[in-house]
Amino acid sequence: MASSASLATAGGTWLSRWEPENDSFWRSGGSGLAWRTLTITTLNLTMAFIVWFLVSALVVRLPQIGFRFTPGELFWLAAMPGLAGGTLRLVHMFLTPMYGTRLVVSLSTLSLLVPLLGWFYAVQNPATPYWVLMLLAFLAGLGGGNFSSFMPSTSLFFPKRLQGTALAIQAGIGNFGVSIVQFVTPWIIGFALFGGAAFMGAPQTLTKGGVQSQVYLQNAAAVWIPFVLVFGVCAWLMLKSVPVKANFAQQFDIFRSGHTWSMTSLYMMTFGAFSGLSATFPLLIKQLFGHFEGAPDPLAWAFYGPLVGSAARVLAGPLSDRLGGARVTHWAGLGMLAATLWLTTLTNPSGLESFPMFVAAMLVLFFFAGVGNASTFKQMPMLFEPRQAGGVIGFTGAIAAYGPFLFGMLFAASFAKFQSATPVFYGLAAFFAFNVVLNWWLYARRGAAHPC
Repeated sequence: MASSASLATAGGTWLSRWEPENDSFWRSGGSGLAWRTLTITTLNLTMAFIVWFLVSALVVRLPQIGFRFTPGELFWLAAMPGLAGGTLRLVHMFLTPMYGTRLVVSLSTLSLLVPLLGWFYAVQNPATPYWVLMLLAFLAGLGGGNFSSFMPSTSLFFPKRLQGTALAIQAGIGNFGVSIVQFVTPWIIGFALFGGAAFMGAPQTLTKGGVQSQVYLQNAAAVWIPFVLVFGVCAWLMLKSVPVKANFAQQFDIFRSGHTWSMTSLYMMTFGAFSGLSATFPLLIKQLFGHFEGAPDPLAWAFYGPLVGSAARVLAGPLSDRLGGARVTHWAGLGMLAATLWLTTLTNPSGLESFPMFVAAMLVLFFFAGVGNASTFKQMPMLFEPRQAGGVIGFTGAIAAYGPFLFGMLFAASFAKFQSATPVFYGLAAFFAFNVVLNWWLYARRGAAHPC
């Protein structure tokens, strides 16, 4: 029997062999190592999403502590991590076959300390230049980039029959980082950490509804620094790398397949919408309902969206393994289309009475986006061999990571020109309808050439 320890080379980093489709190999050590790797990388991915969406939790508070920005500038701040995340994912998609899981996961996680420390200091001074905040928002995108090396790594560790479940667990729990940072931020900024030690900085005066209070906005970044350090070091000490290697040029073979482009469009529909709306949901609430008397606190509601979407992704993974990814993607797309058409009737509110319905429609949209996130990642390993599947997962994840940037720009432009978000949701409905037809024709219909 081959234990997980005996699978490692003398160097202790690259495994000597890895055969997850071999049942004997899987039962005699492969399974244990795969699930241990999934656990460690998932914890690190959660931290990556927390850092990536930190700006979405901070941006609605900045005007309340003295930063003077226009709504357009705030949307740009919320969008910048998406621009960086998508761009950095285009780099990350090549890293795992070149440098291995251990090196990539550990160093990528430790790089998150840069934006965390930057935001810790920047929010303490309302005179911090806007360009500095934009740079720090871009650096928060380091967390977004990690996805496109972590997920391909996980796809290499598991047999095809379990990849839908494994990828859904990792991505779904990682996606919880969005809800965690948006939920924890309003609470953690309300008191001094470490007994108000001098190195933690002074409080700021927050003004909301004419009422002033003391907050420690720097806590929103500081609280995650110990976790990043611990998880990054654990990845360095405990992870191994699968001996599936390819240089930079060899990995470009995925772009010769039409499936790469169709799956990119489908994942842009699902994760692009999830990430884009997660980043802009707080500002949407503020823009649509913030001018009414007794307006809701955006951060008290916005975290529910990514929470629902993340949970749906975890649950839909095993469902996709059982029913097939394409069938689940079909129904997810129809659900997203219906929710988006519902939202077009709720984005020009005349009062707070429509707020509960707006939140409900958004949660339905997040739910089906989460389901589609899982099912599309089941489809990719069925369409490609393992190394190529990892590359396609990385590339589609990279393009969909532009969601926060694209949605931020779309909403900023829509509010500037039409004073409404409705045109954006009509555009999304058309895009979702296109992808439903695309998936049905290529993969989900009876007699499809490539059922998956």
